[in-house]
Amino acid sequence: MARVLIVGAGMTGSLCAALLRRQTSGPLYLAVWDKAEDSGGRMTTACSPHNPQCTADLGAQYITCTPHYAKKHQRFYDELLAYGVLRPLSSPIEGMVMKEGDCNFVAPQGISSIIKHYLKESGAEVYFRHRVTQINLRNDKWEVSKQTGSPEQFDLIVLTMPVPQILQLQGDITNLISECQRQQLEAVSYSSRYALGLFYEAGTKIDVPWAGQYITSNPCIRFVSIDNKKRNIESSEIGPSLVIHTTVPFGVTYLEHSIEDVQELIFQQLENILPGLPQPIATKCQKWRHSQVTNAAANCPGQMTLHHKPFLACGGDGFTQSNFDGCITSALCVLEALKNYI
Repeated sequence: MARVLIVGAGMTGSLCAALLRRQTSGPLYLAVWDKAEDSGGRMTTACSPHNPQCTADLGAQYITCTPHYAKKHQRFYDELLAYGVLRPLSSPIEGMVMKEGDCNFVAPQGISSIIKHYLKESGAEVYFRHRVTQINLRNDKWEVSKQTGSPEQFDLIVLTMPVPQILQLQGDITNLISECQRQQLEAVSYSSRYALGLFYEAGTKIDVPWAGQYITSNPCIRFVSIDNKKRNIESSEIGPSLVIHTTVPFGVTYLEHSIEDVQELIFQQLENILPGLPQPIATKCQKWRHSQVTNAAANCPGQMTLHHKPFLACGGDGFTQSNFDGCITSALCVLEALKNYI
């Protein structure tokens, strides 16, 4: 039985796992490892510690589908709409730039429900707090070491974490990346920002006419969302949640500052935008060091194969673009590259 490891439980990794399961007729051991405590990657949904039903999308806020991808990736949109994982965005987002023919979708159960849908469909063994440190070649298999626990062996590996994390891996993998590939990988760049989730008690009123708003005049804050309102789930039993995304310049400037200091700075600026906000009962501040790809790997659309036998490839938005369709494109390219090895 082929043993396959996918590193990264984000959009690309989860869809790779689901597609692999769909396309493989024989027995297959499929594992997904992620260094975080839950799935989602940059499509993560945080829960209030006081009420798990009060949630906030700290990464992607909604999905924009262009006419090109509506056609190209129709089966993916149709499936997620049929399962109720996605539904059309109907709440007002002020300052949103809409192009002709674009459709926007939200995930009623939180954006990470897309990832959970694909992981469930894949039947993969999903392990969290599994940070990969080394990848070595042992008798035509990959031996994968993680921060804690014993190394494990696999026949195929797909790496879907941000490219700088791939370049930090130790072991034989460092010699398997060709000079040309290394240059391509080192040229991949990302923007950085913070996201702050605020959770409120049931019955709290946040009286604004919008569900989300793009801010253009603030040095710190770029986007604010009343997250439950954005997803059309307002309930008397569940308190509202608010999400603030910072600007990229702010994210870069304060990247190495403490989360507590950054959170305080965001609160100060939020007072200018939404004066007199009630006190939240819980907060969650998320640093996105690798927020969105500003420069993708050149000349390797969708994926980069680092080794053929045994197979090792990288995928993710670092090889396409940072959106839902970019991740679908990458997952399809990874599957195409490894279909001869399963």
